[in-house]
Amino acid sequence: MLGSPAIAQEADDDVAAPPSEPAPQNSGSRVFEPAFFTQFAPRNALDMVSRIPGFSISGGNDNGQRGLGQANQNVIVNGERFSSKSDSLRDQLARIPADDVIRIELVDGNTTDIPGLTGLVANVIYESTGPSGQFRWNTGFRAYNTEAQLFGGEVSLSGSSGRLDYTVSLSNDNNRFGADGPTLVFGPDGSLIEEQYSKFSGGFDNPKLSTNFTYRFGEDVTANLNLSYGEDFQFNNVPETGKPIIGPMRFRDVRVRENGPEYEIGGDIEFPLGPGKLKLIALERFERDNFTNDLIDSFDDDTPPDGSRYHQTNGEGERIGRFEYGWSMWDADWQLSGEAAFNRLDRVSALFTLGPGGEFEPIPFPGGNGGVSEDRYEGALSYSKSLSPTLSLQAIASAEFSTIEQTGAAANSRSFKRPKGSLALTWKPEDDLDISITAARRVSQLSFGDFLASVSLNDENENGGNNELVPYQSWDLELEVNKGLGKWGSVIFEARQGWFEDFIDWFPLEDGGEARGNIGSADRLHLELSGTLNLDPLGIPGARIDFDAVKRWMSVTDPFTGEDRPFSYDLIDMIDVDFRHDVPRTDWAYGVSLFSNNPAGYSRRFEIGRGWEGPTFANFFIENKDVFGLTVRANYGNAFGARNYFSRTVFDGPRPDGEVLFSEEVDRRIGPIFRFSVSGDF
Repeated sequence: MLGSPAIAQEADDDVAAPPSEPAPQNSGSRVFEPAFFTQFAPRNALDMVSRIPGFSISGGNDNGQRGLGQANQNVIVNGERFSSKSDSLRDQLARIPADDVIRIELVDGNTTDIPGLTGLVANVIYESTGPSGQFRWNTGFRAYNTEAQLFGGEVSLSGSSGRLDYTVSLSNDNNRFGADGPTLVFGPDGSLIEEQYSKFSGGFDNPKLSTNFTYRFGEDVTANLNLSYGEDFQFNNVPETGKPIIGPMRFRDVRVRENGPEYEIGGDIEFPLGPGKLKLIALERFERDNFTNDLIDSFDDDTPPDGSRYHQTNGEGERIGRFEYGWSMWDADWQLSGEAAFNRLDRVSALFTLGPGGEFEPIPFPGGNGGVSEDRYEGALSYSKSLSPTLSLQAIASAEFSTIEQTGAAANSRSFKRPKGSLALTWKPEDDLDISITAARRVSQLSFGDFLASVSLNDENENGGNNELVPYQSWDLELEVNKGLGKWGSVIFEARQGWFEDFIDWFPLEDGGEARGNIGSADRLHLELSGTLNLDPLGIPGARIDFDAVKRWMSVTDPFTGEDRPFSYDLIDMIDVDFRHDVPRTDWAYGVSLFSNNPAGYSRRFEIGRGWEGPTFANFFIENKDVFGLTVRANYGNAFGARNYFSRTVFDGPRPDGEVLFSEEVDRRIGPIFRFSVSGDF
């Protein structure tokens, strides 16, 4: 069985040979048979896709995509895309047993009948062969500041009964994290005015029950039903001691709590109609968040305590209906689609101050209450055609019509019409070389929370609401080059240039405050190089290096100062390198990974700042794929002692005219991170 621990090489070989390179197919795809993955002893389809040389999973509707829309992921299953928005691509792939996978094809997205897919796409072909279960338990702890992470993982059961295929899973995505260290606060002249020490700890748990049912009414009629229900629990604690040069010692207690339920009901059915096939899709998703932030300062003299409380309840939902009708005509694949999406946010907020008697007393905060809704209708026509054995074309013409309404203290209603679409060409001059170019017009998804006011107590910031906010639009030009290197592996180069209109960042309000708003035009160039280097040719059988490097150049005009700067909180550069060695003729594997990233800072009306962690995270792991039939993995993380950093400068008035009020530098210890996981089948 492929899902059982296995040794990749035959015992009579003195030196193990690497898995054979997948053979090109007539369709222009590369096919990875199950035998290719044997040395990794995969448990599920996720383990297999993750081991495809040079391929990285990306996209999916869980990434905040506008409605369902055109496909944006690079993994499909049995020629179809996942439609759930609550479960990630990785979650869904992890529930497909490895024994059920027949093969994985790397195909040109243009040659599929799924509009929106471009570049290299992994198509997982599988068939349920009977009841099969798998489980994964993740646990661990950190040396400082946090409680142990005990109850992470997932158990799932997949199978079939007649025409029905089913998957049921119970999971808990969780983590525990923290850091401790000093914060130095400096005055306008650079002199130290206060030394603080804080100990940050937090965590989250997201227990969830997910089910998927697929029923085949006939050879050409298939229906899917996805159901999920979960609860979200998060907490942060930040006790802090402040020692000013002048004045009493201060003791700050900051607590954040968030919880609430979430569910999703989604389904689709596809059946023949006329010369083509019609697919109907429906989805209902809802999440409620109950958020509370308390901050209390007490002092070592007779100064009375000071504090604030902020409470917020959000109800956020999405309802989608969509049809897709595809047919073949003039040696091309056509699809006509339409979508109606109704998004909503209802928020109730309350702000309190600590009274003389030690009780929190309410203060007016009307801007934090209200609702936002968007009714959006979209239509699209797509055309996909193979122009030659090595050249394919995909064109999509689309338009959306939307109405955004806001209730509460800043009620408003606006309607929009926006054209969208894309044109993609893929050229495959050689069996191991794919080049795709895409030009697209896109519309972003708004964060409805930006329409309403909110506060951050610990940073002493208030975010105003903006009832004139509109989605930013962009023109995008994208290049992807995928080159196979034979027995050495493969490499992917990506270049993406975006030109943005109505770009969203921090924006000055007329009342002297600030909010998220549209600040004009912007542009960004993204370069990325990723791939896999097999070390078998160098005499290290079973070893490989996976790497990913990103560099971005950004330009936007700061609405406060008129200066050119990067996008707030965006990524400037990143490098991720992983070495893994599956030792031949054993069940052992070990490896090391190095990760470093450089995020941009932020720019607000009264302050600028930047938070990051580093400089470099190093993780070591060792794995055995057959411990009484289980895969056991131990991981030692942050071996190089990466730290948590934050710096900001606060001004006494709006920038650029305001004078420096104070600046602060945070330098916190994260410490070593230990992780342990056990996975198996049943």
